[in-house]
Amino acid sequence: MKDEIKKYSLVGTVKAVSISKKHTFSKKNQNIIKLVKGFGIEGDAHFGSTIKHRSRVAQNPDQPNLRQVHLIHSELFEELADRFHIEPGQMGENITTAGINLLELPADSVLFIGTSAVIQVTGLRNPCAQIDHFQPGLLKAVIDQDGGGNLIRKAGIMGVVLEGGEVKPGDEIRVELPPKPFKKLDRV
Repeated sequence: MKDEIKKYSLVGTVKAVSISKKHTFSKKNQNIIKLVKGFGIEGDAHFGSTIKHRSRVAQNPDQPNLRQVHLIHSELFEELADRFHIEPGQMGENITTAGINLLELPADSVLFIGTSAVIQVTGLRNPCAQIDHFQPGLLKAVIDQDGGGNLIRKAGIMGVVLEGGEVKPGDEIRVELPPKPFKKLDRV
């Protein structure tokens, strides 16, 4: 039991799961989604082993898909609630979480979700101008700067599916941190 507590030092929950068959900005909430090892989320426009993000496909369609799953922490919606009304799935995420500061996770952290799904964190979502088409001013709200002038991207994280499985609201998320030294998340 002590090893399990040490191994999974961070625990959170799934608030919502969402997909879109087409390349739309927002995704529709589902009762359950199915993750497929090496490909992403069945039925989602970003499903595949090679990149599906349209601007990146135009650059090189053979790039590996490091953006199979997009996760956002629901605490971001709460942080922005005085200026924006955002519901799960509306910012294009597949999994909306609670209780884990996703942005603080090191690269290569592993998320165990529900009974069998496993996602490896690959990096930060790089928010684009489409966010302002959804709600004007939102892009500026999800990009910040630290004291050194470095960009802070708050629009969630991306990952790849290491083990498939079904994920639904209420599922527990357990985090396994990678070996030290930790690598800071960068945009993917």
